[in-house]
Amino acid sequence: MTRVAVATAFGGPEVVEIVDEVVAQPAAGQVLIEIRASGVNPIDWKLYSGAFGSDESTLPMRLGSEAAGVVEAVGAGATGPAGPISVGDEVIVTGVTGAYAERLLAPGDAVLPKPSSLSWEEAAGFLLVAGTAYDTLEVASVAEGDTVLVHGAAGGVGSLVVQAALGRGARVIGTARPENHDALRAYGAEPVEYGDGLRERVGALAPDGVDAAIDTVGTDEAVDVSLALVSDRSRIVTIAAFGRAEQDGFPSVGGGNAESAERRKAARLTLVAAARDGELTVPVAKTFPLDRAADAHRELQGRHPRGKFVLVP
Repeated sequence: MTRVAVATAFGGPEVVEIVDEVVAQPAAGQVLIEIRASGVNPIDWKLYSGAFGSDESTLPMRLGSEAAGVVEAVGAGATGPAGPISVGDEVIVTGVTGAYAERLLAPGDAVLPKPSSLSWEEAAGFLLVAGTAYDTLEVASVAEGDTVLVHGAAGGVGSLVVQAALGRGARVIGTARPENHDALRAYGAEPVEYGDGLRERVGALAPDGVDAAIDTVGTDEAVDVSLALVSDRSRIVTIAAFGRAEQDGFPSVGGGNAESAERRKAARLTLVAAARDGELTVPVAKTFPLDRAADAHRELQGRHPRGKFVLVP
C-alpha cells in the first residue's frame, strides 16, 4: 500500500485528500520508487481548479509530476535515459502522474540518476522548472551578448531562466519584489521592481534596447513592456500569457505544446549534469509533510517565499 494525494473534486485545495492505494509490482520497463521528496508546482493545483476543464471522469485525480527517491523494485529491461536502472539507485523521476505519494510506479524512461550533490528536496523540485527555463531560452534563441529581460526573475522558473541565460553569456535584467533583488544580484543579474514605470526603469538600464524577453508571470504589464522593448516578437516567450501570445503574435511554451515537451525531454540529462556541477540551483523555500499537500497549494497561490515548495512523505 501507499499513501497518495488526490483531488476528489474540482475546486480549491479543500478537495485534496490523502488516500491509501495498492501499488503493483513493476511490469517490464517499469520501476517502483520509494519517494523521499515530491516537487510542488502551480500546474498541480491548476489541474483540479477547473482551469483546464472539469471532466469528472478524471476524478479522483492523482497529483504531482516530479519527485526523487530510491528504486525499490525493477521490471525486466527497465532502462532510463542514462542506462539500465537497478534496485537501490537514487533517482529523479519527472513527467509522471501521482508523484505526491510514498511509493510510485513509473516508466523507466522517466527515471534519471540523482546527483549525490543534490539533497532529496533539491532534486525533487529541479527538473520541471529547469526544463521550462531551458525551453524558453531555446525558443528565444538567447546567446552570448544578448540583453534579456526576465519577468518574475525570482520565481521558481524565473530564477532558472536567469541562471541559464547568464550561463549562455547574456546580460540579464530581472523584475522582482525589492526583497528579492539581492538574490538576483548574487546570480549576476540586474534587478528592477515591477509596477508603474517598469518600461522606463528597464530602458534606463538598457538604453540600446533589449534583445529578448522571457515572461514567467503572464501579466499584461509583462507582455506590454516586452512588446514595447523587444523589436523581434519571435524573441518574446511566455509560459503563462497564452491568450496574449496568440493575440499579439509571439511564442508561448508549455501548455500541452508537443514541441516543448520534446525539447525538455531531450535536455534532461544535460540539466541534471548542470545541477550536479552547481551551474544551476533551485532554492527550496519550504517543505511540507505529504498530509499537508493542500496547505502547500494554498500558500503557493498567495504571496510566498522565493524558491520551490516540496512535500516530504
